[in-house]
Amino acid sequence: MGFTVVLPKTAATMRAEGRENDEATTDWQASPQGYHGKAVLIREHFEEIAKSDAILVMNYEKHGSSNYIGPNVLMEMSVAFFLHKPIYILNGIPDESPLLDEILGLEPIVLNGDIHKIDG
Repeated sequence: MGFTVVLPKTAATMRAEGRENDEATTDWQASPQGYHGKAVLIREHFEEIAKSDAILVMNYEKHGSSNYIGPNVLMEMSVAFFLHKPIYILNGIPDESPLLDEILGLEPIVLNGDIHKIDG
């Protein structure tokens, strides 16, 4: 079983700078490019999803919620769903998410921590 992992451009940059555990966010309103900069990054990342065979959601604890899936990841999942690509969720479905119906509506494959369940 072999896979090529593609990280969002910002994640790769953060890893290269040794900030991969940094939860700092960009203030897009104050950014020189404004929200256009965010739009460019989103579009580039969606293009990577289009080139992929599937997506793997790495949903760890965040903001005090286990198995966290936030709005940005939901957007990525929606792109994969629209393009008929499998959506794998590494950990369980978040129990108390306001996005629960939307997450389940995308028919993800829940791995419950077992990455070997991915068909390769």
